[in-house]
Amino acid sequence: MAIRFLLDTNAAIYLTGGSLATNSLPDGEYGLSVITEIELLSFSALTIDEEKAIRTLIDSIERLPLSDIVRDGTIVLRRRNGLKLPDAVIAATAIDWGAVLLTNDSRMTNIAGLKTQTLTLK
Repeated sequence: MAIRFLLDTNAAIYLTGGSLATNSLPDGEYGLSVITEIELLSFSALTIDEEKAIRTLIDSIERLPLSDIVRDGTIVLRRRNGLKLPDAVIAATAIDWGAVLLTNDSRMTNIAGLKTQTLTLK
């Protein structure tokens, strides 16, 4: 499957929480990093309804695993950009898959080799 867009954790939160403006998501195939899945499901104050919405999203799109290429890319991104580990893994995953990272995290927009697109909120 050709993944065109990778959801950053903030984009997934906006999507499951109903915060995105109508037609904010571009057409195409979506994926998310296994790190995003971990971040979404490990929030300690997660309600049952929020968890259900997150699991529905996770089950509906491709989950992209950690590979050797993503591992090596993560190391480079952390060294060059000083990113936190989850952000570096997500960015490296998007780069490896040639996907546009859908994110509203301004720190991600200046990373060489990473294509990003911001989302419009309500």
